[in-house]
This record gives sequence, C-alpha cells and structure tokens, in this order.
Amino acid sequence: MPVNLVADENVDFRIVKALRNTGFKIISVLQDYRGLPDRQVLEVAKQNNAILLTEDKDFGEWVFAHRVKTCGIVFLRYKTDELEGVIRSLVKVLTDYDVSLQEKFVTLTIKKIRTREIP
Repeated sequence: MPVNLVADENVDFRIVKALRNTGFKIISVLQDYRGLPDRQVLEVAKQNNAILLTEDKDFGEWVFAHRVKTCGIVFLRYKTDELEGVIRSLVKVLTDYDVSLQEKFVTLTIKKIRTREIP
C-alpha cells in the first residue's frame, strides 16, 4: 500500500496529477485547503498520517528549528524544465522507499536524494 501524501499548494499540480495517476492517495492543499498557513498544513499531513510534498524550504525550519512533529517531508528542488524528470524521480523514491520515508526530511532533485531524520 503506497504512503499517503499531502501536496502543499506550491507543488505544481502536474505533479499531483501524475502521482494520482500512478495510484498514490494525495490530498492537494491547493484544491482542499487553499491559503492554509504552513503550521496547519503540517497538521493536515499529521492527521492523515501523510508525507508532505513541498517546494517551500520553510518547512525545514518548522521541523528542525521549531521541532514541530510531522510524519515526513519531501522537499522538491528542480528547475521548470526538469519537471518530468523530478516526477519520475519522485515516483521512484515514493515507490522504493514507501513508509520508510516517515519521520524523514527528504530533499529530492532529479540527480540526488538527501535524507535526514526528523528529530
């Protein structure tokens, strides 16, 4: 069973659609919680036992500096012309690592993945 996901509203909606088409259960903040503050986005993810997908580096501050508990975060870093490549990388990471991504802060580019434990 694939991990549950919450896509922050800054995540390109083509990524949300691609993940849904691949079979992932994903809540879109853009569709369901537009304008929700970051702290509450983390709560939505936690309540749904979901990994948060974001392009907002501020979530790193929430979990590392402020010690806000979350199920896990995947921080996407890519250039506009790398969208298809980052989607492929994301699907592979989510499929290969699945629930082991929980309680991790993952930085994902098309060329590398960096994983840190969330304290």
